[in-house]
Amino acid sequence: MTAATISPATEDVIRRYVAVWSEPDPAARRAAVGSLWAPDGVEFIDGKQFRGLDELDTRVTGAYDAFIGNGKYTLTGAHDASAHGDIATFTVHLTEASGEAAWTARVFLQIGPDGRVQEDYHVVVKPLPPT
Repeated sequence: MTAATISPATEDVIRRYVAVWSEPDPAARRAAVGSLWAPDGVEFIDGKQFRGLDELDTRVTGAYDAFIGNGKYTLTGAHDASAHGDIATFTVHLTEASGEAAWTARVFLQIGPDGRVQEDYHVVVKPLPPT
């Protein structure tokens, strides 16, 4: 069985999804969140949920400040995306300067008919080491 071809629209959602977590400009990041997630979109990670654009913007900004903005990590995709219908899945890493993945998650997105993310699930595969 071979993997289904990913549509250009789904590839674009994944590309923008990976990019939004590394956007340094707060206004551009907020605009990217608004164009990526549906107004009632939700992210689930580690038993928490972030619902609606305000909570999602706060979540993305918090992750940027804690992990990316300080230069400790970059967010990278594993280029392993697959899709079936309105569901896309792919792997992301918080990568250290050495190239080592410090954290890894499998992301599952349900993409609505308008091309925006309705539901976003992170399943952590490799947690960050204790600090």
